Amino acid sequence: MINIIVLTNNKILISQVERVSSPLGDPDVKLTEPFLLNPSDLTLSPWFIDLTNENWFMISSDKILTTFEPNQSLLEKYQSLTK
Repeated sequence: MINIIVLTNNKILISQVERVSSPLGDPDVKLTEPFLLNPSDLTLSPWFIDLTNENWFMISSDKILTTFEPNQSLLEKYQSLTK
């Protein structure tokens, strides 16, 4: 499922999101191909591109403020970048 994710630090991502089971306190959300979303101009840039070649990241759900589905335009932009 591709969602927009608003983190508690006010960063906004768009990513494939998968909830995974883990012990309490461990990362329990897998983000695959996450992109940082700039809300002012709706541009997307790969998340942590300067730090790693990985394309997936684990985060704890307590770092997520909310998630929701992107509109069609943003979804298409994301899908074209992740092909």
